[in-house]
Amino acid sequence: MNDILLLTENFLALFMESAPWLLLGLAVAAVMHELVPVSLLQRHMGSSSVSAISKAAVIGAPLPLCSCGVIPAAVGLRRSGASKPATVSFLVSTPETGVDSVSVSYALLGPLFAIVRPVAAIISALYAGIMVKLFVQEDKAAVATSQTATAAASASSCCSTETAPSTSSGCSSGPSEPAPARVEESCCASKATVKKSAEPGKMTAMWRFATGQLLEDIAVWLLVGLALAAAIQTWVPTDFLTQWGDGLVAMMVMAFIGIPMYICATASTPIAVGFLAAGLSPGAVLVFLLAGPATNVSTMGMILKELGRRSLVLYIFSVTSAAISLGYLLNWAVAAFNWQGLIVTAGDTALHGGTTEVIYALCAMILGRLSFVLAGKS
Repeated sequence: MNDILLLTENFLALFMESAPWLLLGLAVAAVMHELVPVSLLQRHMGSSSVSAISKAAVIGAPLPLCSCGVIPAAVGLRRSGASKPATVSFLVSTPETGVDSVSVSYALLGPLFAIVRPVAAIISALYAGIMVKLFVQEDKAAVATSQTATAAASASSCCSTETAPSTSSGCSSGPSEPAPARVEESCCASKATVKKSAEPGKMTAMWRFATGQLLEDIAVWLLVGLALAAAIQTWVPTDFLTQWGDGLVAMMVMAFIGIPMYICATASTPIAVGFLAAGLSPGAVLVFLLAGPATNVSTMGMILKELGRRSLVLYIFSVTSAAISLGYLLNWAVAAFNWQGLIVTAGDTALHGGTTEVIYALCAMILGRLSFVLAGKS
């Protein structure tokens, strides 16, 4: 019974600690979703150059897309003409970090991880994209076919510029060629009017996205992650994970755990808190934070279908090797520059007092209410 109470206390403490930062991340993500057009992404990622790979990594890093949300976005980019290296770079950087996960990382893991995490995501994305550029040949014919199919689908709408052949009835007394054009213009005008009247305001659209689609993408795994983190704090002995040490074996274990998991960057953060609290090194935790969100069965299946088997092998190799290398680098930097004080673990998180505690509790209630309403709709 005491263990259950301790588990509940740990869960509520983590939930309250992450709530205001998660709400902030949802707000920023919603603003970016409404203001960053997909066409901008497509325009800058059409080639296999290092510049295109870099743009894909930098543009993808802050986007509010997790492991599941990045898949349709990446397919759309690829079929709109994005190169294989740029698509892979986008696939790595986007789920590994984001504005919401950075804010939650700052709250739960401290400022060091809030900085290191997006930087590491961009570096690993660049590495993966360049590996694909070097060892995978671009199939330009397949891209052209996809673009042609997309263009054909777009051209089949009511507002196509082509006019249908005119048909004359017995009641017609003269040329009827202009009639189809007028009907078509009327159709287009009608559709435009309906679209304009039905389109919600920007603020409404942001609210719907943040509290609907985006929260739905992360809510379940966020709660699962918080529960696992609380369970690790409650029941896992500190020497269980530390037995692997800080070397290659520990990082390979973290990669092995993270690769098959279907989890987003935000939801992986509280699990990382539990790993840190159990005594795992910051570098090994970083391996989990990078490999977990970037790889899962759905993503790997999409890469196999859209980019080919060689791209998939390079993707997995690049994500794993980059995560382990960056993990080693982080461990070295923490020891060399005495950055341990910039890392927060659950045990270090003190209770907030006064007004701050009220704000955290209020944000936790808001987030809990939104999650409850979302669960009721599904």
